[in-house]
Amino acid sequence: MKKVLIDTNVVLDKLAVRQPFHIEANTIFDLIADGKIIGFITASSITDIYFLLGKAIGFNLSLKAIENLLDVFEVISVTKIDCQNAVKSNIKDFEDALVAVCADKEDLDFIITRDDEFLKLPKAISPSDFLEKIK
Repeated sequence: MKKVLIDTNVVLDKLAVRQPFHIEANTIFDLIADGKIIGFITASSITDIYFLLGKAIGFNLSLKAIENLLDVFEVISVTKIDCQNAVKSNIKDFEDALVAVCADKEDLDFIITRDDEFLKLPKAISPSDFLEKIK
């Protein structure tokens, strides 16, 4: 079974119903909920999601969305060593570097993202390419 890390932007596509990206995000979430793939998010992404979603839909609804995420996703802890490894990596964007370090730490198959710079990394894949690949 494929193990995938879902980048913050894809989670926000689903939860904030961002057009037109939410359709692919919904499909990926359904695959996770149905047990066809194992979905991961980082602990640091959860705080970002709470804050960004809270600004969009309100913090009470955002907290409920986080609660629902925790029912479906595995959460990867972020340690000091992970942060140090991210700083030392060749990836310029620290958030992307931290996500990549966490994905490697957990030996995940893919990082699903819409971040164009992040997509240049070996494990990174767009939602549409991922869905095409697993058909």
